Amino acid sequence: MFVMDEYDVIVIGAGHAGCEAGLATARMGKRTLILSINLEAVAQMFCNPSIGGTGKGHLVREIDALGGEMGINIDKSFIQSKMLNTAKGPAVHSLRAQADKIQYHSEMKKTLEEQENLDLKQGEVVDILTDDETGKVEGVILKTNAVYKAKAVIIATGTFLRGMIYIGEAAFSSGPNGLSPSLELAENLKKRGLPLRKFKTGTPARALSKSLDYSKMSEQKGNEQIVPFSFMNEKLQKEQVSCWLTYTNEETHSVIRENFHRSALFGGQIEGIGARYCPSIEDKVNRFADRERHQLFIEPEGLSTDEVYIQGMSSSLPEDVQKAFYKTIPGLENLEIVRPAYAIEYDCIDPFDLKLNLESKRIENLFCAGQFNGSSGYEEAAAQGLMAGINAALKLDGKEPFILDRSEGYIGVLIDDLVTKGTNEPYRIMTSRAEYRLILRQDNADLRLTEKGYQIGLVTQERYDRYLQKKENVEKELKRLKSKGVSPETANEFLVSVGTAPIQMKTVLSELLKRPQVTYEGISQIDDETRPELTEHEKAQIEVQMKYEGYINKQLVQIERFKRLENKSLSQQFDYSKVEGLRIEAKQKLDAIKPVSIGQAGRISGVSPADINVLLIHLEKQRRREAK
Repeated sequence: MFVMDEYDVIVIGAGHAGCEAGLATARMGKRTLILSINLEAVAQMFCNPSIGGTGKGHLVREIDALGGEMGINIDKSFIQSKMLNTAKGPAVHSLRAQADKIQYHSEMKKTLEEQENLDLKQGEVVDILTDDETGKVEGVILKTNAVYKAKAVIIATGTFLRGMIYIGEAAFSSGPNGLSPSLELAENLKKRGLPLRKFKTGTPARALSKSLDYSKMSEQKGNEQIVPFSFMNEKLQKEQVSCWLTYTNEETHSVIRENFHRSALFGGQIEGIGARYCPSIEDKVNRFADRERHQLFIEPEGLSTDEVYIQGMSSSLPEDVQKAFYKTIPGLENLEIVRPAYAIEYDCIDPFDLKLNLESKRIENLFCAGQFNGSSGYEEAAAQGLMAGINAALKLDGKEPFILDRSEGYIGVLIDDLVTKGTNEPYRIMTSRAEYRLILRQDNADLRLTEKGYQIGLVTQERYDRYLQKKENVEKELKRLKSKGVSPETANEFLVSVGTAPIQMKTVLSELLKRPQVTYEGISQIDDETRPELTEHEKAQIEVQMKYEGYINKQLVQIERFKRLENKSLSQQFDYSKVEGLRIEAKQKLDAIKPVSIGQAGRISGVSPADINVLLIHLEKQRRREAK
């Protein structure tokens, strides 16, 4: 072995988690090395060619607000943009964009290559180095016997760790999309005591667009008004491409049922647990036997390729069966498959073994992120990569960890769910997981998080100045609307014209704006004052804050109660075995997870409200003894 170089931080893996982790540490002044088993894997979209979606769009906005790269990168490389769930309230509005996956990869790779303090190299890590005396991480060893020293290491291996591909009866060692897997690292991590387990995911076939008949499908266009992911972009103009919708049918399902025995999923070859919310087509047909059809979307993979992604049709069935069932679907009768669908099994860590800052409980200065932590999806991975990078940099500076709680961001919900509640399947973020989702909207991610990102040194001055200007503009206009009154003579003709009741007395504009039929743009017709020049982001923020003010205030009260429990800290050296009245299961769970607060303790599975009351009484008795 020979030492090649020394760094502050080394990131293992250059997927969506690895990219955000490496950029965060480099931008926070740490000399950083990202090692990828293959540089073609940098920010690669091995599954669906899109960013965002329900819940996931919130994560991307939060990553951006904190100074991350995913939002900026998809704004450069999208080919279709759509806001989802617009028929519902703003809490669940979620932005989603189809990406040119080749451009997304190349733009992110270019960003890494140009980033100060950051080196990007191709190399397979086979082991981590630790100090025999302190137990701290010291660096990594490559397959070539090269050694790179570091004060902190971040594992972001995605689905490469002991990856195994399944296509029907065929099973072979591989990373995603035919790239080499990481085998030795998994074995060495297990030897070092990290609790690894197997999860599974899958991807549909890719076909040639020219072999499809789009006349038999429904066209799915993007939104005319493009909403950027990044708060650094006010407006984006681009010619968008269409996606297409078609459906399976009984003939499709019949072909699949007849071949259940040839599926790796049902044949017993796959040990790993798959994602509940992204099942294979054979799993759908089996679980929802009464369903006459399942929808699938044809999504372009990019502008420089004819390949399309068949979303909703992942499978581990053999290639001949895939060809047979695809050809039963309207528009796909003559489809030409260029990459077959497959399932991939991989090793990941039990997230119970991580602290809230995503540091290993066993090896100091070893951080973990992305699918290695048991999550699924690019967005979940990127969010964890960002947080792992931030916390690695803070740890090296001797500063307190940066933890977002459940009331501060979807990122906080994601990490708290993984570390506190654990997961028995690839974890996916959803709006329903967030108790305070009316506060945690995607539209206000910058107002919630940019100040925090600036304080830790990740948000640029330009971004921070934009945030301050937006905050000031919104607050000023809200104040003006709450004080500016209009008379019935001025307002009623307009109110009746938009389908709402007239007023009987002078009313402030903010009260009128709370009505569903009234928009911020609309009330300009009855507002005789000179209105400030506002951006689309600012106008949208004003309207949402006014319309949902009552609900927002109620949720803020709930958050205050939540914060009181979160602020009751617990020592990491707390001896739960000495707490009389705690059930044995509660003692075991609390000792294993070592919660940092009463609030976190209360979210641990197996710890009951009665256990929390016992713990609170014990802490109060302890406080009184110490006060004497």
